[in-house]
Amino acid sequence: MNDAAAAAASAGTGEPIELRAGESIVMIDSRRRRYLVTLQVGGEFHTHAGVVPHDEIIGASEGTQFRSGSGARFIALRPTLADHILKMPRGAQVIYPKDLGAILMLADVRPDMHVFETGVGSGALSSTLLRAGALVTGYELRADFAERAEANVAALGGPTALERYDVELRDAYEAVDVPRMCRTGAASGAYDRAVLDIPEPWRVAVHLPGRLRLGGILVAYNPSVTQVQQLRRTLDDGPWGLIETIEVLHRSWHVEGASVRPDHRMVAHTGFLTHARLIEA
Repeated sequence: MNDAAAAAASAGTGEPIELRAGESIVMIDSRRRRYLVTLQVGGEFHTHAGVVPHDEIIGASEGTQFRSGSGARFIALRPTLADHILKMPRGAQVIYPKDLGAILMLADVRPDMHVFETGVGSGALSSTLLRAGALVTGYELRADFAERAEANVAALGGPTALERYDVELRDAYEAVDVPRMCRTGAASGAYDRAVLDIPEPWRVAVHLPGRLRLGGILVAYNPSVTQVQQLRRTLDDGPWGLIETIEVLHRSWHVEGASVRPDHRMVAHTGFLTHARLIEA
């Protein structure tokens, strides 16, 4: 790659072209299987298809192809957010990328907004909110889940991401308190958004008036329609408007020459997304 092409490839990204020791990459084989790898000097990437030394990858340009000792081909790329989420160590089931993207749009998350999250689990939702530039306060009952979430957030966003992430070992069913993190110009004790990933979100929704600012948005993720029914009853009885429930279905297509058809398999139902605005009572 010449200097002009290298400059164009990295323009605006803030990332160097060369892959560096210590960073995570994704190795993709000819069948599009993805392997998340942390590059180390002297390390080796092992699969059933052979070995690729890390030293061959370090210093190479992102997008370079490598061959294992047996001739298998791999492409080295920096992982997307979806790669991180699907490959991250987990203690709890993560929300799938197709739903995370919808949550960002429904909640209209923007930089420097303060988001309340409960049920942080493995940190997939937290990582997505932080990537969007939000400050995130999370309530989690289990200390091991909280530690895993913080580790996954740091692995994706670096130590600076933890400066905008505050996990409290709290039961959101009991109460939602004012955030410990402060932001310049923020209303005292007011969250801009609330995103709930817990079995009984209606028990948290009743605590949000007075903690979520007027006009703020609530988004709840639930797998079961019976959970949605109870949540909708609670929202209908409270100071909430513009209430809607959706689900996101993800279907890929096979496109090869003149052969164009939907793929036989798809990611269908994973959960329901209910969103609402807090309005004047």
